[in-house]
Amino acid sequence: MTRPSAVSRICISAAVFILAATSAPAATQQARSDSQIEQQRELFRSVFVSVERGDWTKVDALSALDRQSLEKYILWPDLRATWLRANIGTVSAAEIDTFVQQYGTLRPVRELRYRHALNFVRNDDLSGYLRIYEQFYQGQSIEKLDCLALQAEIRAGRHQRVEFRAVELWMVGKSQVSECDPVFEYLLERNLLGLVEYQQRYDLAVTARNFTLAAWLAKQIDQRHVDQAAQWQQAQTNPEDFLRHKWRRSGDAALREQLVYAAERLTFRDPEIAHEIWGRVSGKHKFSAAQKILTAQHIALWMARDNLPGAYKLLQKLSPAAQSDEVLRWRARSSLREARWKRLLTDIAAMPDSEQNSEEWRYWRAIAEIESGQALAAVADLESLRLERSFYGFLAADKLAKSYALDHTSLLANDIKLAALQLRPEVTRARELYYVGLDGRGRSEWDAVVRHMSDEDKTQAAILAHRWGWHSRAIAAAASLQEYDDLSIRYPLPYQDTFEKFSTLASISSTWAYGIARSESLFMRDVRSHAGAIGLMQLMPATGRNVAKEIKLPYSGLSTLVDPESNIQLGTTYLGQMAARYGGNQVLATAAYNAGPHRVDRWLPESGSVDARVWIENIPFNETRIYVKRVLAAQTIFHWRMTGKMRRLTDELLRVHAATEMQQVANAR
Repeated sequence: MTRPSAVSRICISAAVFILAATSAPAATQQARSDSQIEQQRELFRSVFVSVERGDWTKVDALSALDRQSLEKYILWPDLRATWLRANIGTVSAAEIDTFVQQYGTLRPVRELRYRHALNFVRNDDLSGYLRIYEQFYQGQSIEKLDCLALQAEIRAGRHQRVEFRAVELWMVGKSQVSECDPVFEYLLERNLLGLVEYQQRYDLAVTARNFTLAAWLAKQIDQRHVDQAAQWQQAQTNPEDFLRHKWRRSGDAALREQLVYAAERLTFRDPEIAHEIWGRVSGKHKFSAAQKILTAQHIALWMARDNLPGAYKLLQKLSPAAQSDEVLRWRARSSLREARWKRLLTDIAAMPDSEQNSEEWRYWRAIAEIESGQALAAVADLESLRLERSFYGFLAADKLAKSYALDHTSLLANDIKLAALQLRPEVTRARELYYVGLDGRGRSEWDAVVRHMSDEDKTQAAILAHRWGWHSRAIAAAASLQEYDDLSIRYPLPYQDTFEKFSTLASISSTWAYGIARSESLFMRDVRSHAGAIGLMQLMPATGRNVAKEIKLPYSGLSTLVDPESNIQLGTTYLGQMAARYGGNQVLATAAYNAGPHRVDRWLPESGSVDARVWIENIPFNETRIYVKRVLAAQTIFHWRMTGKMRRLTDELLRVHAATEMQQVANAR
């Protein structure tokens, strides 16, 4: 290697000296900035709970320097908006208007503006409300706000502007918000709601299966509609009785529609009885072709999902018009359950190409070929599948006794872009909301920003969120780009000591608990599902309360469930209980964690045992079936992340036994 010349060495030394001289102050400045913003966070946290209750005294009690620092914090408007919102009834409209004009583009201020508008209504100042409505909410189809605006228009005497929109709001198949009642009374007073409008809304309510509303509307029409609404309610609440007592009657289109609806309702409860009764009903009445096809299809599918005798024949006998993708899937699953391998190959071949080429059916086609003596034909599918980092990819690798596709490739960080990204005020706001514990608000603001980024910026956003420990946003950003190879981002290890501690106490693996937590919440500590489950491991409040009582953990409802350590302790304990209930069978315990043990008990075989892979494929609920596969695949990846070793997925797939045998296994353990 050529040595640098003396001049070069002098230049290099000078450059190093200059770099050191300039970088040292920059580093010092950055340290000061970090220290200042951490102080601001602490100040914000120290007063926020009181401010949220409408108490500003803690802010007033701060020293002059601390108050000045807090006012310079990027979340100062959020703090002030929170206080104004809590005191909306006593603060002057002028003060709120001034604040909204200054910070109106920020989300918390938009929330304040909404409350401010409604406060005008509470004070019976509809003209003040209308001023805000017309500027910010008109045309957004928010029914509550629209009806309040119509009330204001009525009071102002602008009748022509009211009538069309008011009738439009009336004409829906659901009960409208109470704010619309005065508007509908206005329509009645002006004779704008007659028999035609009631009949039209009645039909909409029936179509929406809102029979309570239909019954109320029927009283304003005639006795025939009252009787018809009562029949709809009977078909809903007691479909078997309705079918048995009504099917012999001759009737019109309404009765035929009610019979179809009752058959659909009964099928969910007992497909065999529905099949038996529908056989008589369908021959008695002149149902449309669509009604016959859809009802027969619905019954056959639930016969298959419930693993009832004759399900495959029913699916097979369906008309070509009824052979949907879902029907073809359940034909294949029924063949799989019965180990009819050649028939399974025929079922898969009947699927559209997109379905045949999915991982699920590529895997089972290969297995069926092996079981049918066509092992060579299976190799290509298994070889291509094993390159996938997924449930079926791991199963394919197990079948070939080859390694998993667990290669990791980090996303490439661009320090210049990262620095620029961090300086964007909207990104800084989202970060600070997350850091001070207002996670949900932070996610909303972050997602709104990232949604409009270029792909390169989204890549840097994923890296940035990961560095902050904001794993749900990092995972989401990477997934939006279909970047799946950075396993440190996609399968992070937050709260590792806590997961390991409580998993050990619950006699389960921490990698399994991680798989559950990632699948449930993407590690969002405050997230709440539509069903009401809360926190990292998505516990229902009743479950959390019961488990807490059993392990003598102090339980304070929501505050306990959103606390990561408490949630992990409760979640791993409950998961351990499910494992014990099912004799250590992770497949069953995982399904029970999602769908509930009472359902899993119903899905167990009546006798003997079933290959866990086959049992998983025949889980009746799509959500639970996908969930179990996702958790087991994630567990495999987490094991590799935490140990650097590969653990065979197949080793975790214990056979699924009948309920009596499962109890014996559990007792033995």
